[in-house]
Amino acid sequence: MLSSTLQNTKKLQQVCRQLHSAALKVAVSPQYEESVTNTFASFITDIRPEHLSDIVRHRSKRMILDNIGVGLVGTTTHVFNIILQYCQDLHSSGYGNTAVSSVYGRKDLMLSPTLAAYVNGVAVHSMDFDDTWHPATHPSGAVVPSILALSQLLSKEKRISGEDLLTAYNVGIEVQGRLMCFSKEAKNIPKKFHPPSVVGTMGSAAAAAKLLSLNKEQCTHALAIAASLAGAPMANAATLSKPLHIGNATRLGLEAALLASRGMEANALILDYVPGCAGFSAFYGDYHPKSLSPAGEDYEFLLEKQDIAFKSFPAHLGMHWIADASVSVRNRLINHYGSFNPSAIQSIILRVPVSKYINRPYPESEHEARHSFQFNACTALLDGEVNISSFNDDNMHRPDLHSLLKKVVLEHPEDNVANFDKMYGEVVIVLKDGDVKIGRTDTFYGHWRNPLSRESLLKKFRSNALHVLEEGQVEDVIEMVENMESVSDVSQLPLSLQ
Repeated sequence: MLSSTLQNTKKLQQVCRQLHSAALKVAVSPQYEESVTNTFASFITDIRPEHLSDIVRHRSKRMILDNIGVGLVGTTTHVFNIILQYCQDLHSSGYGNTAVSSVYGRKDLMLSPTLAAYVNGVAVHSMDFDDTWHPATHPSGAVVPSILALSQLLSKEKRISGEDLLTAYNVGIEVQGRLMCFSKEAKNIPKKFHPPSVVGTMGSAAAAAKLLSLNKEQCTHALAIAASLAGAPMANAATLSKPLHIGNATRLGLEAALLASRGMEANALILDYVPGCAGFSAFYGDYHPKSLSPAGEDYEFLLEKQDIAFKSFPAHLGMHWIADASVSVRNRLINHYGSFNPSAIQSIILRVPVSKYINRPYPESEHEARHSFQFNACTALLDGEVNISSFNDDNMHRPDLHSLLKKVVLEHPEDNVANFDKMYGEVVIVLKDGDVKIGRTDTFYGHWRNPLSRESLLKKFRSNALHVLEEGQVEDVIEMVENMESVSDVSQLPLSLQ
């Protein structure tokens, strides 16, 4: 019996050695070396601070500052408080005992890196106030909370410089942008899944992998693990759960990188098109992956070619066209008649793209209102603007507002496509006396074709940050972000946000 057991053990060991040998051959086979996934992993490991152009540095620092600001004001929301209490309960019960990472706006409160990334990510998207790119996603929210939380964990062993953080951030943004270029579907306002829950998770994993200095094989696994943690349906847009999409993206991407650093493995062809076995292609009906060019001084980041959109009020990006057009036609009425008289209006025609989840005639919650062409158009008509307070209960349930909402009709011209680079907003006011006034916006202020000035960006940041920080703290954050290259220990940045 003993002899038979030893023989079986030797056979098992031999089989294990053969399997290990086969795995090594696969890992270095030309199929993997030339794969799309491998080029992404190589990019993550090889990119250096000196590869970032001046324009990439300028734009990315603006994005980081704006994202921090919307995260800070986001800590005043109901959804943030729900998630914060949940994370604190997890922490007190023993989950994530490494309490080294800061929570926005909460003095001296620390959580584990993944929980801090989660709750801060929820804050960022709690009002739908964060930046938007084309193809459509919210790129910064999935990355900034992840790498800030991770920088504090890593600071226990080494200092993470501002250059390190800036490079990791741009890795996370670039990976998201390149992945969205794999499908024509990604260029349109989404229908199936919320993009940051998919590409954002991948971007968070890539940025964290860079900050962790993972090797190429580990970066491959980080991306593949992240793909298994990605995804959220559009049905949860305009609900209290939508901010979880960003929170999960930043948290789960960070977890994917941390797991890869501990030896967790996954499919090394996750980004490639493999007939009969879907990887990242599972998220798109049309999928045409492209290899990433080698990192170097000649590499051109997408952020260099495509700037970002910053929001002037907290709502879905499409609302900014219709709000601007509404203010425009309101001003025409005032210039012509001397005042704006809602009772003189017979009907309001909104000419907008077809998009079901932002067509909400009578929104019942602040989250529905942030995703309602009708609400934002009528609010802008009544008040001459849309702002943070527009979505509080008193303003949402005004009789004058509901009277206007009843007069709204949507039209969908064929040339007004559901695409943030091509759409427009047009508002037609038909008065009871038969007069007609029209306002139209092709590019709102803050769109990548019409970027915010430094003064406007700082005004937005200060307004948001002052909800939770003192004035001196606010100015310190601005100085630190705008001079990121000179920061020797970037773990001080998240500490300054408490």
